[in-house]
Amino acid sequence: MRRYLSAITLALGLGIILFPHHSNNETKPGPEVYSAKHETTSKLALLEQDVKLTDDLCRTQCSTDYSKVLSQIEAGEPAAQVLSAMKTQHEKMDLLIWSKNNQPLDQGIKAGEIPISYKEQANSYLIEAKRAADAGRHYQSPKFGAAQQVYFVQGMPSSAGDSSLVGVIHQDILHQVTDHQMKNLRLEPYPNENRWKVESVDTDTLKDKVVDHPEDNQGTSHYHQNEVVVKFKQDPTEAQLAQIKNEIKATSVQKLGYTYVFRTQGMEAKALMAYFGKWDVAYVEPHFLYLTNDYYDDQESDSSDSTDARSSDSNSSNGTVSTDTQTSSISPNFKPNDNLFSKYQWNLPSTETVQGWQLNRGAKDVVIAVVDTGVDLQHPDLKGQLLPGYNVIKDNDNPQDDVGHGTHVTGVIAALVNNNLGVAGMTWYNKVLPVKVLDQTGAGSTYSVAQGIIWAADHGAKVMNLSLGNYADSGFLHDAIKYAYDKDIALIAASGNDNTERPGYPAAYPEVFAVAASDSQNQKASFSNYGDYIGVTAPGVSIASTYPDNQYAALSGTSMASPHVTALAALIRSTNPNLKNTDVYQIMRDSARDLGTKGFDKYFGYGLIDVAKAIQLAEQRTSTTFTFPQNWFLPQRLIAKKFAK
Repeated sequence: MRRYLSAITLALGLGIILFPHHSNNETKPGPEVYSAKHETTSKLALLEQDVKLTDDLCRTQCSTDYSKVLSQIEAGEPAAQVLSAMKTQHEKMDLLIWSKNNQPLDQGIKAGEIPISYKEQANSYLIEAKRAADAGRHYQSPKFGAAQQVYFVQGMPSSAGDSSLVGVIHQDILHQVTDHQMKNLRLEPYPNENRWKVESVDTDTLKDKVVDHPEDNQGTSHYHQNEVVVKFKQDPTEAQLAQIKNEIKATSVQKLGYTYVFRTQGMEAKALMAYFGKWDVAYVEPHFLYLTNDYYDDQESDSSDSTDARSSDSNSSNGTVSTDTQTSSISPNFKPNDNLFSKYQWNLPSTETVQGWQLNRGAKDVVIAVVDTGVDLQHPDLKGQLLPGYNVIKDNDNPQDDVGHGTHVTGVIAALVNNNLGVAGMTWYNKVLPVKVLDQTGAGSTYSVAQGIIWAADHGAKVMNLSLGNYADSGFLHDAIKYAYDKDIALIAASGNDNTERPGYPAAYPEVFAVAASDSQNQKASFSNYGDYIGVTAPGVSIASTYPDNQYAALSGTSMASPHVTALAALIRSTNPNLKNTDVYQIMRDSARDLGTKGFDKYFGYGLIDVAKAIQLAEQRTSTTFTFPQNWFLPQRLIAKKFAK
């Protein structure tokens, strides 16, 4: 693993960008024939690309932020107040100095301090930045520092040319992206956190498995050592429940519907499963862990309340946009003015999203649940798009994201469009219901995920995104999935990032629409799982989106592909509210642009999503009866053995 990290460090230090794409005319071998070495090399190149693009996103957005500060000061607002407000809103801005031309920096108006560890380097670059800005030039230094302490210095002249703003910007986001993409892209084994009593096992046999190489993640499941999930055919009486608790020496019992989670101190999961053989149960299984496709180290975030006040859209030079209705017209040449759109968001043109906006841009009553790590409730590109949500982990109404994954997923779906800020989401008006089911490590139990799915189903969700998974077929999770499906919710899930044909869950359940990932050349993403259960493909390589603390990041994974399809499902339901969830699935298949082998194939499903064509089909469909393709129920035959057997 050290050689992988060394390769990343060297590549970042040299500023090399490697693009693991293939030309459209090249015949690419099936991913199953790739060697582990080839796959690792490709993933390392992709990781380095994501980090480089995140650096670019940070620098571009910081330039926009500096322009805003200078405009406010030139408009007459007190410089000290403006600098203080900007620093409060953007924790990454360690130091801001506004000064008149030829005025020494130490006489300027300042907010913040120079980082102590790299004071000499920062001072040197600040002098260069001031000199360049006084001469009317925009300046950005190279990165300096190491690990989480990475910085760059920026200088910008005012539009009047008589003053400038210089400062030091902290880029710990680069370390965060590197860290979780190492896990996300399976470049390191699953970390057995000490605070979890976690067992790693072969999914089919439940035999213990040592995970000490990235390839070992394939076909591996993880569960709590001293817990089991039990669904009784009929609820036990109080006396029976007391007997069970006494015999297994239970330390806690949780209940959801007819399903119980029993936790003990002394009995292992396999012994607990054997014990419940004498009771009349529908199933007994380990209490599995489900992971995002981005797995983080612990972070701390401040909690805050969501708001339902939407920011107003701006007028674009290419067309006037109304915020009152999704049917207001926009010009065929419309291009959103979000400042990161044109350079970084290749994914929206690829899926014909902008063309789709001419037909429908969403409806606020078609609610999208994001069942994930929560959402940054105060991100300026998301505020107003969020409904009051739920934190399953802490059992409260504050689903604040302490990981970053859920914020990134939500931005792909619903970041404010045409607001002169950051990125553009795929929907304009659909509200997002954030449900936090994964904790600060990016992992969550079957119980928490199932509870979150059921909560969202009971609180108005019509579309649900599930960018999480495990290779274990859990009856408990499947019950929750079926509950939401029976309530006519369109369920969209990421297939996984292990480049394996083994079905992962919940994506492979027949009630769920599974998503594979493609790159900017419409090739299969090297990491993307595949199989007969895949519905469609969506962009999943170096996707720019929102990130906690007013930031933006580029991430890769099927976790990033899934929300594209979730947003499309919401646009379809916004166009034709009479469509059932099965109708939505069929429209997405019928409208997909064929990739790979002609017709359906296991790498791309029915092909790359086409937003404009899907909305057109939704407008045309008057019948809510569809004939499923013959292979739609193949997942039924692919589901692994029940663990109770």
